[in-house]
Amino acid sequence: MPQGQPLTVPDDGLTTRQRRNRPLLMVHTGDGKGKSTAAFGLAIRGWNQGWRVGVFQFVKSAKWRIGEQTVLERLGELHRETGEGGPVEWHKMGAGWSWSKKQGDAEDHARAAAEGWAEIKRRLAAEAHDLYVLDEFTYPIAWGWVDLDDVVTTLRDRPGRQHVVVTGRRAAPELLEVADLVTEMTKVKHPMDAGQKGQRGIEW
Repeated sequence: MPQGQPLTVPDDGLTTRQRRNRPLLMVHTGDGKGKSTAAFGLAIRGWNQGWRVGVFQFVKSAKWRIGEQTVLERLGELHRETGEGGPVEWHKMGAGWSWSKKQGDAEDHARAAAEGWAEIKRRLAAEAHDLYVLDEFTYPIAWGWVDLDDVVTTLRDRPGRQHVVVTGRRAAPELLEVADLVTEMTKVKHPMDAGQKGQRGIEW
């Protein structure tokens, strides 16, 4: 997009303003690092615009508190105290309907993942957030814990102006088909290939 201009202008009957403000379904996938990082950066941008941000993590451990969670929750507190930015909710493993793959059997995981998706569906129907970050959501879809067709239909037909970003490897082709923006992170090199473990400030 040279100088921020689209390469084509569709004959869809929309004004430039209407087309610019369409709600987006975004997918960050691929084997490279940075899918969640990019989504959380988007959440910070949304907060700055006064958006209601909802983050829903589907895989990472409840005991592992990543840096972005602390930052976004502090921003949510700032909004409550001063009105600056927008409200933030963060839901992850071990809290409420969330699940942890290390505990329980596959049936427990499937049931809890389905409950988590049902909660997100309720929020979408109620237009509860302006931006939804569904972090690592491709995995419960791939494992069959959440119905792919239901996800595709719900996200495609969501009401209002609600942006959604889904992260995780091996996103289903059906999800990519209905998405407006798809980014594939391709790994070229990674410190783990040289035996280096994750470190503070880079991985969390």
